[in-house]
This record gives sequence, C-alpha cells and structure tokens, in this order.
Amino acid sequence: MLAGHRTEAAPQVDQRILELFVCPRDKSQLESTDGSLVCANGHEYPVLGGVPILLVSDSTPTHIEATWALEAGRLRQLPRFGATPTGLTVDPWVNEAIAATNGMLYLPVQGKLTDYPIPAIRLPRANGQLLLEIGCSWGRWCIAAARAGYRPVGIDPSLNGVLAARRVTQQLGIHACFAVADGRNLPFREGTFDQVFSYSVLQHLSKADVRELLADVSRALRPGGRSLIQMANMFGVRCFYHQARRGFRATRGFEVRYWSPQELKETFSRLIGPTQISIDGFFSLDPQLTDVRFLPARYKAIVYASEALRRVGMVLPFLRVVADSLYVESVRQ
Repeated sequence: MLAGHRTEAAPQVDQRILELFVCPRDKSQLESTDGSLVCANGHEYPVLGGVPILLVSDSTPTHIEATWALEAGRLRQLPRFGATPTGLTVDPWVNEAIAATNGMLYLPVQGKLTDYPIPAIRLPRANGQLLLEIGCSWGRWCIAAARAGYRPVGIDPSLNGVLAARRVTQQLGIHACFAVADGRNLPFREGTFDQVFSYSVLQHLSKADVRELLADVSRALRPGGRSLIQMANMFGVRCFYHQARRGFRATRGFEVRYWSPQELKETFSRLIGPTQISIDGFFSLDPQLTDVRFLPARYKAIVYASEALRRVGMVLPFLRVVADSLYVESVRQ
C-alpha cells in the first residue's frame, strides 16, 4: 500500500488545528514539535502534509484505512497523491474513488468527472457556527457546509481521504480544518461544536461502535447543539432487498447495518437528546438531487423518483417507514 510513496518533509501545521484539536486519549492541549503533535502526557501523533493523524493506535480500527494511516504516520510517508493540489479540474484521487465515497450511482462516472459533485446540505443557514463532519472523506459535505455559512471541521480514518479534502478545499478556496481521527475517540474538548453532521458513515459501523460514537458526539456538542446523521432503514424497499439478498445473515466488515426507525429514535434520544426522524431518500443511500447532471439517465430517474417521494413524505410522514435513507436529528440536552 505504501510502496513508491515519498517521505514527508517539514510539514506545516495549520494554527487552527492547535486551537481546535486536543489529544484523543486525555483531551489535553497539543503542541507542535518536530513534525508531530504532542500532549503534556507524552502522547505523540504524526503530521503528514499538514494533516495530524489523531488515531488511538490501541483502539480496534473500524476500517482498514485507519491501519494504513497509522503505518504511513509511522514511516512518515505520504500516499502517492501527496498533499498539494494538482491544478487539474478534479483531484485525481476523488476521480478514482468517487463510487466508493459517493455510492454506486456514481460508478458510471468514475474517472470521468469534470467537476465536483457538491451536495446541498439539509441544514439551516448559519453565521459562522462550528460544524463537525464525521467521516468527511474528500470533503464534499464540508464544502457544502461552508457554503451554507458554517465553519467546518472534518475527520476521517482515511489519510487518503483527508489529504484529498485538504487539496480540494484549497483548490476551491474553502476554509476548513481536517484531521485523520476516529469518531469513537473525538479529539475535541467537551462542548466544542454547534452542529455535528455525518452522511453514509455510521451505517457501516457495528451498532456497538455507533453507540460509543454517539456518546462522544454528545460530549463534543455544546448544550443545545444539534446532530444530523444519515442512517439506513431496515424497512426501506432497497434496504430490505439487500438484506434478503445476503440471506439476512449477520453483517461483517464494512457492510451496511440496518436500523429500524424506532431503534434509531430510542438510541439517539438516550445518548444525545430529543430526536426526530425524517426522510432523506428512496431507492438509494445517497440520492442527491444536486448531482443528477453527473449521472446517466437511468440513475437520474432514481434520484428524481426519490425526491418526489421525499416531498410527498413531508405531507405523509408515514412514508418514512419504507424510506431507504433516513436523517436522524437530535438536540444535545
């Protein structure tokens, strides 16, 4: 995985990282020294390409990308795309990984993007409120949040994804802050954020990991702060088909986990605060109306049908029972 990569030299740490991020183990202040961030208790985290790798090495990773990030940090080697924007229209890593990061609707356009598919975030306009995205990958939702008036901070266990987010936001002139980190061990002090957002991420984690992550989300939110998190509905038409296709067996690895709406409401209410469930979409787990210009005709039809049903669901909320993709919105008490 690291073959052919180059050694990182003299990484520059964004001052905002030192102001925002803390040690994920003990939540103490971090100081920059010799290409690393170090806390007063001696916990050390490497910095590659200006991105800190704030993973807890003795915590079981939720994705192989975390293992690769720790190894890259140990060897002080950047992945092959590096840290500097290429000057191309679309970042090459994003072009290669678009189906993996945005879903299978994007498989026909993988390697063919001429622009970035930036969605419209379903949050109220902000005036500089601090937003954390968990599982930011190449930064599409952080970009959407910045355009909606938020100050975005993105974390992801993938060094490749976070470096791409840094390159893309620099290319587009978006101010955002990024780190390689795990949502179960958030490197932030209590009450840091006004808003937490996550899309197409927690559905891939075990339910035990999700509960651990939500407890830390509650800690990182200020009182009255909100979270908006997308999850997969076990009763959705497409979701039920996929469960049946794999024989309703236990999930493994990075497979999607399906929750009932009632289970979501009870879990999020207990761990964060009062919770409401709303419809995100149908027939897909990433139906973005803003992205139809990138998709072939057959997938355009899926997205348009999803949006039509979502709007009907605003009048007939019982439709959320069979929606595939749900938004879970909670208020931190």
